[in-house]
Amino acid sequence: MLQSSTGPRRMATVAGAAALSALVFASARAQSPQPAGPSPTKVAVENRKAAFSLIGNYFRYFGGVAKGTVAYDEAEATKRAARIAFLSGLLEESFPEGSNVGEPDSKAKADVWSNRADFDKKLKDFQTHAQAFVDINAKEKGATDGLKTAIASLAQDCKGCHDSYKAK
Repeated sequence: MLQSSTGPRRMATVAGAAALSALVFASARAQSPQPAGPSPTKVAVENRKAAFSLIGNYFRYFGGVAKGTVAYDEAEATKRAARIAFLSGLLEESFPEGSNVGEPDSKAKADVWSNRADFDKKLKDFQTHAQAFVDINAKEKGATDGLKTAIASLAQDCKGCHDSYKAK
C-alpha cells in the first residue's frame, strides 16, 4: 500500500526541515555583527544622571515641606520618600570603574574612583538615610521636627557628596 504525500513520514520530514532552517537562521544571526549600542560608560553616565535627576525632583517637595511653603500630604510624602529610597539603591551600579573616562557628559570628578572608599561610604550613608527617611515619614505622618531633621540629614548627604565628587 502506498502512502500519500501528506502522510506521517512526509510531515516528519517537513518538520525536521523547518527545525533545521530555524537553527541555521539563529546560528547565522548570532554570528552576524550586531549594531553597536552605547558604550557601558555612556550607559552608566546616563543612568546616574537620570537617577539623580529623579531623586532631586522627588526631594524638592520635602524642601518646601521643611520650609513651610508646601503643605505636607501623607500620600505624596510616602510616595516620594519610597521613590528616593528605591533610586538610591540604583546608584551603586551607576559608578563602575572608569565610567568617567572619555565621557564629556559626566560631572563626576575623578576623585570618585581615586578615593573610592570615601565615595562608597557617602553613598552607603545616603542609602541608609533614605531608608530611614521612609521609616520616619511613615511614623511621623506630618511635617514634624523629626521629619524635618530627616530631610536635613538627607539634604546634607547630597551636599556632602556633591561638594566632594561632582564637578561644577
